[in-house]
This record gives sequence, C-alpha cells and structure tokens, in this order.
Amino acid sequence: MTSRRTTAAVTASAVLALSGLASGSAFAHGSMTDPVSRVSACYAEGPEAPRSEACKAAVAASGTQAFYDWNAVNIANAAGKHRELIPDGKLCSAGNDKYRGLDLARSDWPASRLESGAHTFRYKGTAPHRGSFELYVTKDGYDPSKPLTWADLGAKPFATVTDPRMENGDYVFEGTVPKKTGRHLIYSIWQRSDSPEAFYTCSDVVFGAGSGGGTTPAPSASAPSEEQIEDGKDESSVEHGGHGDHDASTGAEETAAAPATAAPTTAPAAESTEPAEPTAETTDAAAPTAPATESAEPNAPAPAAGSGSGVELAETGGDATTPYLAVGGAAVLALGAAVLFGAARRRRTQG
Repeated sequence: MTSRRTTAAVTASAVLALSGLASGSAFAHGSMTDPVSRVSACYAEGPEAPRSEACKAAVAASGTQAFYDWNAVNIANAAGKHRELIPDGKLCSAGNDKYRGLDLARSDWPASRLESGAHTFRYKGTAPHRGSFELYVTKDGYDPSKPLTWADLGAKPFATVTDPRMENGDYVFEGTVPKKTGRHLIYSIWQRSDSPEAFYTCSDVVFGAGSGGGTTPAPSASAPSEEQIEDGKDESSVEHGGHGDHDASTGAEETAAAPATAAPTTAPAAESTEPAEPTAETTDAAAPTAPATESAEPNAPAPAAGSGSGVELAETGGDATTPYLAVGGAAVLALGAAVLFGAARRRRTQG
C-alpha cells in the first residue's frame, strides 16, 4: 500500500513539474537607453499623449499597447538568424507587426546626440539574462526618409560584448563609435545564450550640430525614468521580472525566415547540452546545463566579467520552443517512468 501511494505521489509530482515547464517559461526583456531607442523614447513621452510628431505617428500605426510593452521587441526563436528572419524595412520592429510604427521612415524621430570615439552604452535589462550584444551603425549616405534595410548597416558590428556588467538595472559596456556626421541610426541585437530569443532596438542619433538631415531641429530623445517604468507595469502585457508567464501578444512566437536575399552573417546561436539519463535510483531530475557563451571578437571591447554588482543573470529557457524545455520535460518523464517500473517490479517479486 505504501509503495502504491509513493508511486502515485511521484507520478503526480512529475506531471505537475512538466506542466510547470510548459506554462512557466522565463523571458528576458529590455531596450537600449543610451543612445535612446525609438520605442523607449516614445514610451517616455507617454503612449497616451506623445509629444513628438514621430511618436504620435508611431502610436497611431501600432496603438498604445506596443509602447507599454516597450521592452519586448523580440523574436523568440532567433538563434542568431537575424538577417534571415527580419526582412528589409522591418528592422526596428524585428518583423513584428505589433511594433510596425517603429519602422516608419521619417527624419524627425527623437534622437540622441552622439560623438565619434569612446562611448559608454546602456541597455535597460528589466529581466536580465546571459547573452551577447552587437551594435551596428548606418553607413555614410544613410537616408532616414527611406525604410531601413540591412544594406544600410555596416557589414560588421562596431561594438560587441558578452555578458556585460550591470549597474542599477542597466547593462553597461564600452564601445568605439566610428567617425560620422549628421543623422544616423544605431541598431542593437541582444542574443540570449541561454535561449534562442533575441531582442532588437533602433536608436536615432545625431553627430555634430544641426538637425541631422531634417528640416527642423531633431527632438531630443529621453529614456524612461524608473518611476515611469514602474508606473507602466500595470498597463504592460509582458513579464518585467523575467520569471513568469509570457503573453503571446508580445510577439515572442515562431517566426518564419524572411524572403530576403541577403546572406546571414555569423552570429552566436543558442546551444544545448543533454543531461544524463536518469535511472531507477535517481532521486532528482538532472537539470540541463546552460551553454557557454561565445567570446567577443578579437578587436571588440572585452566583456566586463566579475563586476561585483551582485546581480546574477538567470539561465532559464525562453519559451516553449526552447531546447532546454524539451530536455527538462524528458528528464521529468524519464524519472516518473523509472519509479513506476521499479514499483511494478517490486510488486511482482513480492507476489
């Protein structure tokens, strides 16, 4: 009788654990705040009543929810295939129709002043996870009145970093900005290493004096304050803590490859490590091992490891498509099967 109760309890626990894996996936979130991303700038202006003409147009095209969900411009299954998945003209929205207002081609987007040379970049991580950042800048001759294409960006990132330090909720890392003049755009890719999920931002910048290509001076972009971020949580449909259910409306869903002809560039892809096979004597399911993150390019800024900030980066999966979810589920099922098999064999032996 005791054996049967034990078997039933273990089986129930296994089912519940598997259900938790399926419904309680964790997600990273964030957006560039120095230089300020388009989505961050429009959220800071206020989704209900933005001040700038560009943000008014973006809200009219996308609706207010996209800007309350300012930290979730992502592709859940990117796995480094950014150029394959995101078509030309949709880089700022990452091909996500929810954020289509960010792709509007206009020269009056709120912009950050930027100088060539050394710069400290900041990226608000509302749900920190391990991963790498790549920053691209538009080529000379960039025309903001035309849709942004991959060909508008440099072939290689001008700054790369893996697992940068965190300060007060921001990823902080150094980079050297190429010499530019006038209005340009900084494009960032944050590829998680513990999941195929990736995040994308467009930051409008102006080098030197003047409007940077517009007919009027460029509005100044401001990042959302901590108070604004906190106040907007009730209106947001995304998880700010990084460990909870994810609303499908954020766009973290399967994305088919774009019909673009541009060849994909080499980028860090998520890898998985198989856990050991559980046996009848196993008492706990083996947890999947997180992949080692790739190092930055030889000439890129070195990652700031061991910053002493006290922030631990989570290493959980991104969504139901993440390989770690499948591995964890398999481990739980294998454990339950092993226990059931062992109990049945003991009953036959006793009978």
